[in-house]
Amino acid sequence: MNITSAQNPRVKEWSELTAKKGRDRQGRFLLEGVHLIQEALVSDIRVRTVLYDLEKGVSEELRPLLDGHPEVELIGVSPAVLAKCSETDTPQGAVGIADKPSFGPEALFADPAGVVVVLDGLQDPGNVGTIIRTADAAGAAGVLIGRGSADPYAPKTVRSTMGSLFHLPVVEGALPPLLEEAERRGALVFSTGMASGLTCYDADLTGAVWFVIGNEGRGVSAEVRSHVQRELSIPMPGRAESLNAAMAAGLLLYEAVRQRRSSS
Repeated sequence: MNITSAQNPRVKEWSELTAKKGRDRQGRFLLEGVHLIQEALVSDIRVRTVLYDLEKGVSEELRPLLDGHPEVELIGVSPAVLAKCSETDTPQGAVGIADKPSFGPEALFADPAGVVVVLDGLQDPGNVGTIIRTADAAGAAGVLIGRGSADPYAPKTVRSTMGSLFHLPVVEGALPPLLEEAERRGALVFSTGMASGLTCYDADLTGAVWFVIGNEGRGVSAEVRSHVQRELSIPMPGRAESLNAAMAAGLLLYEAVRQRRSSS
C-alpha cells in the first residue's frame, strides 16, 4: 500500500501524533527513524504501522525485523507525507506508529529495593529523555513523571531516550500520593539540595530509593518537597553554581549503582 497525498485522512491522523493532545486521544506515539523502530520491534512495544520513503525504499536494517512481524502494516509514502508525520526537518526515511505502553503505578514497586527517578515539573524534553535513558542504563526500577513535566512520548523526548523508553516502566501520575506510598513501603525519598548537609556519597542508597528531580529553574515544588525525607547535595569543588538536571540525576543513579556493587 502506498500513500502519496499529504491530504489523505490517514496522514491527518498520523500527523496528530506530533501533538500531545493527539497522542493522548489516540493512545499512540511516533517513532522517528530506523533506530527507534528497530528498538521498538525487539521490545514489548506494539508497533502498528511503519511508513517508509518511496524514493528510498525500506531500509535494509529494518527488513529482517519487519519480516518477523507480519502484523505490522508497511506503507510507502511520499517525502511530503513523511515530513508531515515527523517533527524533524529531515525525516530519516522511516516513521513508526506505536501504542503507548500501559504501565500503572504498581510497576514502580515491583522491585522492593529498586531505584525510581521522580520528575517534578522537568520541562525540557531533552532532559526528560536523557534521564529515562540514564535510568535504563543504571538498572532503575522506573521513572515517575509528574504534572508539568515534558511529555515522555513527544517526538523529541522519544529521540532523546534512544529506545530506553521501551525498556523500563515510565509512569505518569500525581506525585504526592505515590511518594507517600513509596515511603509507606519503606523507600527513602531524596531530592537534591543543601539543607540537610548530607552528600550523596554519605547517604545509604543500597535499599529502595526514590530520587526527586525538580524543575530546571525553580527546583522541587513546595507540594512535592513536603514528601521528601532528606535532601542530598552533590559536591561541587569547582566554580559552577549548579548542575544540569539530567547530569544531577545521572550522578545520583550511579552513586546508587556503585554502593550496591560494593555491598554485594
